[in-house]
Amino acid sequence: KKEKKKMEVENKLTWELIDRGDADTTNTIIDVFHENSRFNEVAAAETASILQRDQEDNEKLQKGVDSAIEKGVLPANVEVEPVQKINVLGKSPEEVADEIISKIADTSSGNVIVVHGLSGTGKGTTVAKLQEKLPNAVTWSNGNLFRAITLLSVIKCEQEQVPFSELVLTPQNIANIVSCLHFGKHNGKFDTKIEGFGVNALVSEIQNTELKSAKVTTQIPTVANFTQGEVVKFANDAVSKMGSEGFNVLVEGREATLNYIRSPHRFDLVLSDIQLIGRRRLAQKMMADLQKQPGLSRVDNKIIYSSLVQILEKIAKTWHL
Repeated sequence: KKEKKKMEVENKLTWELIDRGDADTTNTIIDVFHENSRFNEVAAAETASILQRDQEDNEKLQKGVDSAIEKGVLPANVEVEPVQKINVLGKSPEEVADEIISKIADTSSGNVIVVHGLSGTGKGTTVAKLQEKLPNAVTWSNGNLFRAITLLSVIKCEQEQVPFSELVLTPQNIANIVSCLHFGKHNGKFDTKIEGFGVNALVSEIQNTELKSAKVTTQIPTVANFTQGEVVKFANDAVSKMGSEGFNVLVEGREATLNYIRSPHRFDLVLSDIQLIGRRRLAQKMMADLQKQPGLSRVDNKIIYSSLVQILEKIAKTWHL
């Protein structure tokens, strides 16, 4: 019986599967290790850590939203359209994407599609699948917007010869900086134009250079704490423009801020078994570690399981388990 089970495991775990590194890989690792008490112990620690981090992130975001309400940037009361819950348990990203598409009456015209959920529920991979499947699909990310505001804030300080600090981020200064950002069609494509403080560029032109410079990256957390409202408001206007022009705009993130993006197509990815979040994260870590290991024969599938067991033990030690 043990020999038969060993052969079943070896048949499931192949180097082709490991090298693919996709949802099928992580699901197979979970399937193979689902009765392993060590795996379940570490996965439970991963789940607890992810949920705690999500809670902390949500509290920070809510503080940003509350600050924006206090400044009058965002309304205190917002009527959020009904949210449809999608249980992702046992489903591939493709199946989740298909389920979302089936709930949208007309995908040939423009739509804003909002996707949120806890970390580990597969928001990013689901959105990637939606982008593959939907016509005229584009994704919206607030990341470059935060970077653009940070760049202008840092330049303002340089011009005024004052050190950068949160004291610079007054409501008036933030309003002036955001007024330098213009979303629309530039050179025939939707883009954000930055015009002010000596900068005249499209975000797409500098997203991998100036917007990723050290002086921007180090100050983003501070700027993000003070500009949540302005960024969400800008994002809502931007995605509405793209949707009205026939694009299927995909927006994923945290519920606290996505509540301010107007759309009738709202989806919350949930797991009826919350522990799967940690199992997925652990399986992804084991897979990534195995992919990086040098000198392992890509011919013999028999060494995959034993290698994964060793990796699992190594990860367990980082949790002091």
